[in-house]
Amino acid sequence: MLEKKSIDYEKAVLIGIINQAQDETKVNEYLDELEFLTYTAGGEVEKRFVQRIDVPNPKTYIGSGKMVEVEKYVTENEIGSVIFDDELTPAQQNNIEKILRCKILDRTGLILDIFAQRAQTSYARTQVELAQYEYLLPRLTGLWTHLERQRGGIGMRGPGETEIETDRRIVRDRISLLKKKLTKIDRQMETQRGNRGALVRVALVGYTNVGKSTLMNVISKSDVFAENKLFATLDTTVRKVVIGNLPFLLSDTVGFIRKLPTQLVESFKSTLDEVREADLLLHVVDISHPNFEEHIASVNKILDEIDSSGKPCIMVFNKIDQYQPEIIEEDDLVTERTTAHFTLEEWKKTWFNKIGDNALFISALNKENMDDFRKKVYDAVRDIHVTRFPYNNFLYPEHLDEY
Repeated sequence: MLEKKSIDYEKAVLIGIINQAQDETKVNEYLDELEFLTYTAGGEVEKRFVQRIDVPNPKTYIGSGKMVEVEKYVTENEIGSVIFDDELTPAQQNNIEKILRCKILDRTGLILDIFAQRAQTSYARTQVELAQYEYLLPRLTGLWTHLERQRGGIGMRGPGETEIETDRRIVRDRISLLKKKLTKIDRQMETQRGNRGALVRVALVGYTNVGKSTLMNVISKSDVFAENKLFATLDTTVRKVVIGNLPFLLSDTVGFIRKLPTQLVESFKSTLDEVREADLLLHVVDISHPNFEEHIASVNKILDEIDSSGKPCIMVFNKIDQYQPEIIEEDDLVTERTTAHFTLEEWKKTWFNKIGDNALFISALNKENMDDFRKKVYDAVRDIHVTRFPYNNFLYPEHLDEY
C-alpha cells in the first residue's frame, strides 16, 4: 500500500510595519491575510517580524537593526522566502536580496504568483503573464548582478548593461504582443456577450474567499470550482439561471482584495467587463470575518475604479452558519463593547437601517435562507426586465407559489 505523501510547504517569514497609516491591529490583520496568501501559494509561515517605523527605509524597507534580526533568523532556520506586506521598490528588493541571500517577495509578487498558479484558460494565463511582465520590467537590473558592469576605456565595456537592455527589449516586445493578443480576445468576448441576447445580466462580486463560487453552484446547479483558498476562481463563469419563470444570466467573477496590484487591475479589466455590463450586482460578504466592513469598502473602491459603483446592488451576507461574535465577560470592566460583539440579529438591524431591504443573510454552504435570496433576486431581476420590456408584464404574476 502506497503511503500518502505530505505536501512540502516552503518555509517563509512575513514582515510588516506599524506607522501612522496602519496601527498594530491593522498590521496584524494584514499579516493574517498575507499568511493566508502564503499558504495559498504553497508556503508555511514560520515567524512574523513587525517594526514600528514612521517612514519605510528607502534602502531596505525596515531598519538596519531589525534587518540583522531577520537575517539571523533566516540563516538559522533555513527560510526559503521572506515576504513583505507592502510593495517594495526595485532598489529595496535588490538590496534586501543581497543581505538575506534568499527569495524576496512583496505582496504584489505573491499575489501574481498565486494568479499564475490558478490561471487555467488561455485568456487568464495571458492576463496574468502580462501583469507579471509589467511588474518584472523595472526589476530587471537586479537579475543581472552576476554579469560584469560597464567600465570606461577602450576594450573595457563589459556585457552587463547590454544584457540588461537586451532583456528589457525582449520584455517590452512580449508586453506589446500580449496586449495585442488580449485586444483580439476582448473583441471575441465582446461579440459573445452581444450574442447573449437581451437577458438581464447579474454579476457576483465581492472580496476573495467569501463564497461566491459556492453560491453560484447553489443557484445555477452548476459545478464551478470552489475551495477555501484565496483566488480559487480567476476565469469568469457565466450560467443561465431560471428562478420561477424568469431566466437571467449569472456571472461569477474574480475576487477582490486589499492592496490589489495595479498591474492585475489593468490586466483583468477586460474580465471585469462582466461586472461593468451587468444590470444587477450581488455583493457577497463573508459576515463571519471580523473585518468584513473593511472588505466591503475595498470592493466598493475597486467597483468605483471600474465605473460600476452606481449599479443596482443587493448585499448578500454569507456564512451566517460560521458567525461567532466576541463575548465580553460580565466582570470585564475594561473592554468596551464594539461591533465585534454584535449578534447576527444586531448586524441585520444595522444593515437594514443602512440600505433598507437590499440586504440578505444566508449560508450558501448549508443552503440557509435561500428562499428569501431567490425571492429578492427574482424581484430585482423582474423590475429590470419589466423596465426593458414593458409589454411583457403578463409573464410575471404578482404572487408566485415557488421561486
